[in-house]
Amino acid sequence: MNALAATSRNFKRAARLLALDSKLEKSLLIPFREIKVDPDEVNALAQLMTWKTAVANIPYGGAKGGIGCDPRSLSFSELERLTRVFTQKIHDLIGVHIDVPAPDMGTNSQTMAWILDEYSKFHGYSPAIVTGKPVDLGGSLGRDAATGRGVMYATEALLAEYGKSISGQRFVIQGFGNVGSWAAELIHEKGGKIVAVSDISGAIKNGNGLDIPALMKHTKTNGVVKGFEAADSIDPTTLLLEDCDVLIPAALGGVLNRENAGEVKAKFIIEAANHPTDPEADEILYKKGVVVLPDIYANAGGVTVSYFEWVQNIQGFMWDEKKVNTELKNYMTSAFQHLKEMCKTHDCDLRMGAFTLGVNRVARATLLRGWEA
Repeated sequence: MNALAATSRNFKRAARLLALDSKLEKSLLIPFREIKVDPDEVNALAQLMTWKTAVANIPYGGAKGGIGCDPRSLSFSELERLTRVFTQKIHDLIGVHIDVPAPDMGTNSQTMAWILDEYSKFHGYSPAIVTGKPVDLGGSLGRDAATGRGVMYATEALLAEYGKSISGQRFVIQGFGNVGSWAAELIHEKGGKIVAVSDISGAIKNGNGLDIPALMKHTKTNGVVKGFEAADSIDPTTLLLEDCDVLIPAALGGVLNRENAGEVKAKFIIEAANHPTDPEADEILYKKGVVVLPDIYANAGGVTVSYFEWVQNIQGFMWDEKKVNTELKNYMTSAFQHLKEMCKTHDCDLRMGAFTLGVNRVARATLLRGWEA
């Protein structure tokens, strides 16, 4: 099942639980505007972002976009030219109070700096036009670690429900990019034992727990986890099936499916990636008693701190990192409690609890604004 079909299926299940009017349901599924890259993938990601911002209870809608290219094959100057031309084409479609770009796969703070600079040529200096930009250009402290830190806070909240803490739990993390590496570092600081990780170069394992500070130094020097001496190489296709307490998919979508879900040994899955679990896998994992914390809550830390950055830019008043992290924890903790309340109200799992929470908030706002007028 592709990403759009899976996301729409979860939305429709939530809509039925909420007993939404059929016309309102259809209205909520139709994008306000589309610029096509991969229409199914981008539409699905835009939907997920819509429900994610609603779950986090921040005043954003949801959008997604990109350029069909392999950034790893382009030079620095080619990436800059591509980004600037892209911004020239969309500068009248984005805006401080319209659509605010933020970094995702294949992009970073430098990409955001180029968008800011190019947009400012047309509209004047507008730091709030993008988030995730360098701190020297008005970016927020704590934004780089935000998604990974949010994953850590989400994990703490879930484990606390079961009388557990991060300390002493065994973790496996698929993906050691920005999100996975920050999650690993912060979980390690909390006493969690990271026993296996992977990235595009392969997978490594140490049953006694990886030395995460040493691994971070290794990846900073070499760019990948491959070759880390204090661990054994393993088949990356088996990483998701490693024995652990908590599995964190932090790479691509669709990695947990009906072919491998039955062999997952983790007791908890924290979805740090977007849509890592197919609906068929969801059903298998549910029957196995595996608790899945859904992406639209678990990885909301990034967009939440993007909101904080936007607020700081508009106010012209920057926060210190302690305040950013404190506010992020407050938002993640509050969202989890609201999610749990929806689970109780609708007698559903955490994914449907998150979807009903997000869809209900958007539906209520739509009705209050007079959507049929």
